[in-house]
Amino acid sequence: MKSLFRPGLLLVLALPLVLAACGDKEPEQRAAFSQFLQTRILDKPGVRVPQLTADESKAFGDYSRHYAVISDFNAGMDASVKPLGELMQKGSMRSLGDVIARRDDIQAIQAGLNKMSTQLTSEQAKADAAHAQLKQPEDLKVVYDKAYDKTVSVPANTFREVLPQINGTFDSSLKIADYVNAHKGQIEISGAVVKVQDPAVQAELNALLQELNSQAKNVQQAQARLQSLMTGR
Repeated sequence: MKSLFRPGLLLVLALPLVLAACGDKEPEQRAAFSQFLQTRILDKPGVRVPQLTADESKAFGDYSRHYAVISDFNAGMDASVKPLGELMQKGSMRSLGDVIARRDDIQAIQAGLNKMSTQLTSEQAKADAAHAQLKQPEDLKVVYDKAYDKTVSVPANTFREVLPQINGTFDSSLKIADYVNAHKGQIEISGAVVKVQDPAVQAELNALLQELNSQAKNVQQAQARLQSLMTGR
């Protein structure tokens, strides 16, 4: 009689284990998330961070939280650097007279660039800390880390390298404004025409203007670098 009940007992005990195994969706979620990172981020040109659909969030399960580390950073980065275009337009100087007359504007632009850099550094530090806490299987970690580098580390580091280059142009502009104000008696500005009475002052002013032109070229290269990074072109 005992032998008749024993198989049934084993079946009852084994059933919950079978059900638990069938309910584990992690492998499918991991595969779906890994494929998303590869095809929607790594295989695409530039920095692209698509917003997850409801179906994608469901398919990725808890890995949606891992993706949020990337997407939250990019939302913060976008908000931080959004004023850059406006600041660059505001800082466009067409003549020496503009540089002199808009000294306060230049300082305000520099303050905006410094704030931008500080915010970006903070956003990156927050993302890096969250990234470090993620627990991922090795096969997913390889893909995720590449996606993280492309969408977080590289753009953040590039912006933080480029912003001081842009700021250097405004440093040069302020030097010129201060120099002209200190030598008002020898420098006469009428529109685009600049007359300098003292040859020594003229040489020093020319050197400052050459420095500004060199910095302006660096800014153009920096802008092109950012454009290429973000668009992949």
